[in-house]
Amino acid sequence: MKNRKLTLFFLLFLIGFSSIYSQYTEVINSNKPGFSESPYSVGTGVYQFESNLFLRNTSIEPTFSIPESMGFDLLFRTSFLLERLELNLQMSYQKDKVAFKNVFTSDYATTGFRDFTIGAKYLVFQQEYDDKSKEVRSWKKRMAFDTKRLIPSVAIYAGLNTDFVNDIYKTGSMSPKAGILLQNNLSTDFNVITNFYYDKIGTDFSEFSYIVTGTYTFSDRWSAFFENQTIFLKHQNNTNLGTGLAYLFTKDLQINTSARVLSEGQAQGFYGSVGVSYRINRHQDSFKEINESGDIVKDTPISRYNKKENGFFKRLFSIFTKKGSKNSSRNRRKRNN
Repeated sequence: MKNRKLTLFFLLFLIGFSSIYSQYTEVINSNKPGFSESPYSVGTGVYQFESNLFLRNTSIEPTFSIPESMGFDLLFRTSFLLERLELNLQMSYQKDKVAFKNVFTSDYATTGFRDFTIGAKYLVFQQEYDDKSKEVRSWKKRMAFDTKRLIPSVAIYAGLNTDFVNDIYKTGSMSPKAGILLQNNLSTDFNVITNFYYDKIGTDFSEFSYIVTGTYTFSDRWSAFFENQTIFLKHQNNTNLGTGLAYLFTKDLQINTSARVLSEGQAQGFYGSVGVSYRINRHQDSFKEINESGDIVKDTPISRYNKKENGFFKRLFSIFTKKGSKNSSRNRRKRNN
């Protein structure tokens, strides 16, 4: 009986702890158009779809190569029970040109899934920053860089690569994928995401990779990113350098585009994409604080947390609230610093 009570208490505590540190943001928090993944969850009750149409083209190399691919990739993200825990499904369906180059060059086309991976991530550590706007005695302290921003938020990722893929991408069986996801919000306008992955573990095609993405928000609706991804294979290293733009069309809809230069062993080429991210928002706060008069208290730890800068777009909340004076808009932006 005591063990059951202890288990129930621990479960309620865990749910309550996770709810306090809500990952939900008032606008869509998308990973696109980059390849990296933020450590933050979309929040409970959110069903998010992040998609791209892409074209990849490289030079034909000796023996076997895949010089051209075009297709569609999709990342589905959702969360339930625990705010810090996100479940996701990543897949890429594409048409590939497979080429053989020896004395003569020949090729054929094939269509199917390149990736079909089920995964989950959990936010282990959430970095919090000092509110500099409350410092009124010293201009120097108010404008000083918060050294806490050098310490990233951290999540761990675990996934399973299924075998529902095209024959040219099969590894022989299903295989695990593991990763560490980091994010530094260096300012209210600029953040850096760093990912480390160990993929196809236990197969002859295992690989280690890293991705570093810098994202700069230069207006309420526009942001740009710069990214480097390198994949270390047994016989070669694949690297791409990319840049792109994202536009927040509504609070639940983002449009994006990207371009990349590729270096895959001896092959050189390019990659281009256009995409859309959309979420179905059914999020509800786990509880609401009520004052002595029975009115809902709006300024609570949860509401303050939800205003913090933990998404792809930050400081965008003001454009979806009632229009106010310029001074009030400036005050909202100061609170986000």
